[in-house]
Formats: sequence, structure tokens, C-alpha cells
Amino acid sequence: MKKLLIFLFSLFLQFTASATPSLKVAADSAYMKENYQEAASLYEKVLEEGYSPEIYYNLGNCYYRLEKIGPSVLNYERALLLSPGNGDIRHNLELARSKTLDKISPLGEIFIVTWYKEVINWFSVDQWATLGIICFILVLIMLCLYLFSKVVLIRKLGFYSSIVFILICILSNFFAWNQKHILINRSTAVVMSTSVNVKSTPSENGTDLFVIHEGTKVTIIDPTMKGWKEVRLDDGKKGWIPTGSIEEI
Repeated sequence: MKKLLIFLFSLFLQFTASATPSLKVAADSAYMKENYQEAASLYEKVLEEGYSPEIYYNLGNCYYRLEKIGPSVLNYERALLLSPGNGDIRHNLELARSKTLDKISPLGEIFIVTWYKEVINWFSVDQWATLGIICFILVLIMLCLYLFSKVVLIRKLGFYSSIVFILICILSNFFAWNQKHILINRSTAVVMSTSVNVKSTPSENGTDLFVIHEGTKVTIIDPTMKGWKEVRLDDGKKGWIPTGSIEEI
């Protein structure tokens, strides 16, 4: 009986290990055949087993082809969150955003903040962490050259190079931590309803402030009220909307 249970358990592990790749192959095949609804359903099932920027990107493409702007923006945003340096994802996200009804001009920010965001989005969490590890190894190599080489030029090269690699290592780890913090503490969402009235208070009786539409990205600033979220748009406008009208990125 024990051997039988072990055998059945091993079969189960093999099945679960191969289920997701099989689903992805089927989803990719459906997408190539332009069966976008079927492909979207299959990609959603793949995401139940585990997520990746590629799957979110493909799912966003499916919904874009189906002219479902809210889900397409949502999945492109999720893909970009996992792979911020991917130009294809960013391009398709901009295409999807161009289909939204709300054209919101973001508030201006000082150039140093914009520059910092651009730099930190060059790589993903794993890529920044990998760069940090590589630089740390290079620091050790350069220090060995500095300590043990008898050639003055090589010692100078080892000393100054180690300083550079230490700085890059520190920055890489800081950027990786920052990216991880963004992934864990997600505070943005996408409007999934065709349109929603933004209220002055978390109540249906609240005053209507303005209307936003499907695909608009918002930042959640107060999630504490049951059934309601206080949100802020990129242009600074604030208000309350029903929780069911948005989906967190």
C-alpha cells in the first residue's frame, strides 16, 4: 500500500508539473489561430497555476483583440509591473490606453523624480538582484587584484574598480528592494466598469464629483471603507468609488 501511494503521488506531481505547460501550449495555439476568447480563457487558467509577465502580456493581447479595454489595460499593467523594462509591453499598454475615453494629463514632477523612475524601471526585481550579486563577486575579484598583485597599475585598477562595483552593487540592491516593495504593496487599480460616478463620500447618496470610464488607472489612497475605495487620478482628482468597479493591478 505504501508503494502504491508513493507511485500515485509521483504521478500526481508529474501531472501537475506538465499541466501548466500543456495549457500554455494550447493557449498559444488558440491565439495563433485567432481564437482570442478561447486563448484568454486558457491563459486565465494558466495564471491560476502561476504568473509571469509573458502570460499577462499574452492575455492583454487577447483582450485587446476582443476590444475589452479594461481587462487589456489591467493585464498589460500587471505584465509591466513584473517586467518594467520590456518595451513591447509598454508599447502595447500605450495602445490600449489610447482606446480609453478618459484622457488624463498627469501632474508635473521634478525631473530628478522622473529620471529616478526611468532608471529603476530599466530592470525587474530579479534582474537588479542578479546585477547586485555579479557586482559583489567582481568586488571580491578586484580586491584580490589590489591585495595580491605586484604590478602597480593592476593594483590601482583593482582598487578603483572595486569602489565602482561596490557603488553599483549597493544601488542594484536598493533598486531591487524598491521594486519588491512596489510588487508587495500594490496600490493601483484599473476601472473595469463601463463608467463609474466618483463620489464625494463612500455612499451612494454622496455627491457625484466626476465620471471615469473603463481602462482608467487609479491610485487607491484609502481602502478601509467596506465596499468603497478612495482613489486618486494622475491629475490629482480624488473621490470614492465602489470596490466592485475596479480591480487592483
